Amino acid sequence: MGRRRNGREISGWLVVDKPAGLTSTAVVNKVRWALDAKKAGHAGTLDPDATGVLAVALGEATKTVPYITDALKAYEFTVRLGQATNTDDAEGEVIATSDLRSTDDEIKEVLSTFIGDIEQVPPQFSAVKIDGERAYKRARDGETMEIAARPLYVDSLLLIDRPDEDHVTLELTCGKGGYVRSIARDLGNALGCYGHVRALRRIWSGPFEADDGITLEQIEEIARTPALDSHLRPVEEAFVDMAEVKATPEGATRLRNGNPGMVLATDVDYGEECWASYEGQALAIGRYKSGELHPTRVLNIKN
Repeated sequence: MGRRRNGREISGWLVVDKPAGLTSTAVVNKVRWALDAKKAGHAGTLDPDATGVLAVALGEATKTVPYITDALKAYEFTVRLGQATNTDDAEGEVIATSDLRSTDDEIKEVLSTFIGDIEQVPPQFSAVKIDGERAYKRARDGETMEIAARPLYVDSLLLIDRPDEDHVTLELTCGKGGYVRSIARDLGNALGCYGHVRALRRIWSGPFEADDGITLEQIEEIARTPALDSHLRPVEEAFVDMAEVKATPEGATRLRNGNPGMVLATDVDYGEECWASYEGQALAIGRYKSGELHPTRVLNIKN
């Protein structure tokens, strides 16, 4: 018999401005402790040295994580030109160098080739699985692997600063599954001078922005108090790009039990994915068919 997890039945999003030096899992564990929450997860892993938006889902919000993970997100990062590392960031060993440097115009021209639907090879030190084992574990043993390219949608990639000839600061807006370290590596290779990530910050993810995030120091100061609860964002914020339908009283009862329920809808197509609310609170996610929502996920929000 499994051990029962203790904690409060609390649901919502806590937007954390993650500091450098911690894994995403460590931040989630800190948040779960600080809120005494029974269940927590996050939408989109950040590397330990990266900072910025880490959207932590509590309770029923964990059922909506895919909608934040799938949303566009933006990163600001600095690339060190002239050096390649085995990890594609500043933590790794330098494995190649070049004295070649490109002009701003040459860099902008190359950046334009990264826009749209591209194929990207994840870093050797990444969490992708190769024959059932994480790539970073095999890379730590000195193995070099053939990692298959993966599709990535890049909405924009802009040069926003050039502090000196060795560094460029870029802003990337992309879909899910992107590796900023791979962007830096591939940019350096395309310029013929190598490159790796020197600093990385996620500035927004879906509806959540770093400027609205709470720091770990603040979390620790007000842990286990109503003041921290006040920073929770509604579960419904995950549905920023999804249509809402409103359940009738009878429909709400049926949806709570996992059955199709009658809803009131405008401008919703047959078969379209949407979410149903009743008296302002989310009830379920599902497909709209002939006046009813057919639920795929039922939300039982109690707080």
